[in-house]
Amino acid sequence: MLTHVTASTAEFEEHRPRMFGIAYRMLGSATEAEDIVQDAYLRWTSGDRADVEHPGAWLAKVVTNLCLNALTSARARREEYVGPWLPEPVLTDGGALGPLESAEQRDSVSMALLVLLEQLTPVERAVYVLREAFAYGHREIAGILDLSEANCRQLYRRAAARVAAPKPRFEPDPERWQSLVETFLDAARGGDVARLESMLAADAKYVGDGGGIVSAATRPVLGRDKVARFAVGIMAKYGQGLSISFAEINGSPTLLLGEMGIFQVEFENGLVSEVRTVTNPEKLEFLQRQLSHS
Repeated sequence: MLTHVTASTAEFEEHRPRMFGIAYRMLGSATEAEDIVQDAYLRWTSGDRADVEHPGAWLAKVVTNLCLNALTSARARREEYVGPWLPEPVLTDGGALGPLESAEQRDSVSMALLVLLEQLTPVERAVYVLREAFAYGHREIAGILDLSEANCRQLYRRAAARVAAPKPRFEPDPERWQSLVETFLDAARGGDVARLESMLAADAKYVGDGGGIVSAATRPVLGRDKVARFAVGIMAKYGQGLSISFAEINGSPTLLLGEMGIFQVEFENGLVSEVRTVTNPEKLEFLQRQLSHS
């Protein structure tokens, strides 16, 4: 019996990274994705698997359908969420969300895309995630969702049109990115609004997720001058003596602001187009656990 359980667990563990990757992209929450995967594990070990020909397909179906159920309650919570909602940050350089070797793969876990996926219905999101991030065929997706292949194709087309995936990101090499961000932070710390404005795109945007727990702007800050002044104010309040390090989060180079949160900067045509921060401590729990083991 013990050997059977051990073999069963080993087989499940082989598929765990993909199951977690599906659940995270479906929910935008690493903590909830862990719960979904654990639920799938319990179903896997307690059920009769005699008729399971393809464990990966069986588990993908279980996880996807658990996520569809979870999205209903998640949407209700997000309607009551204080301020902008951003996904839970996840360290990705260790493969937690699967291989991210191409720009397309990195975009599949980017905060920008995960926010856009919030526009989709749960079923549209499932079809889009399975197709775009994991290259499932429409026939496989139809089997996972118990829909017709034609319906899945229609759902995918509708989802792709609604999401209108983010423009390809300007990705300077890591050293260049770090240099640009350090210059940006130095200007913010020094209160140099003019220097900041020279680095920001005219339509620059700042989005901060504090969840109503930590002080943050309750609406996005829009425009070069407002973002520059807001950055100066934030650094004057929190930036002095702050421990800063760098990591890859959600496929992008990111600043770790000690235990306070994360700071992401996106560039377009060499200028800062968007700044994002996640400081809600509840959303940092998974990341802190990853960091403690890295």
